[in-house]
Amino acid sequence: MSHYSRLDKIVIDAADADHDRELAFWQGALGTPMSQVQRFPEYHWADLPGAQLSLLVQRLDTGSPRVHLDIHTDDLEAEVSRLEGLGARRVITTNGWWIMEDPAGLPFCVIPEPPGRLTDDNAHRWDS
Repeated sequence: MSHYSRLDKIVIDAADADHDRELAFWQGALGTPMSQVQRFPEYHWADLPGAQLSLLVQRLDTGSPRVHLDIHTDDLEAEVSRLEGLGARRVITTNGWWIMEDPAGLPFCVIPEPPGRLTDDNAHRWDS
């Protein structure tokens, strides 16, 4: 059985005290407004013109500022298992997705996509 995945987002994690300045900076730097995500108000999102990536600025409750990547997939367990085989490790599941660490200990997320959104045209197909 095969599944799809792709790098979908660059996420800037900012401390609560710095969030508004960080958001204003990235909106100005990119010349594009970032919309608050209704379901997750701690996120502000924008597509990046000319790229199949989007940018997310996330307000952190705790933790240090950092940048992390989001991988989207149509088969969460298959993708997480594939990445574990490459040396990643599961940290915690939250909101229906996995927060993981790469072999160097850097965080990233693996997020499920509804069936049919990822295709040969916009993602990598992994044959298992």
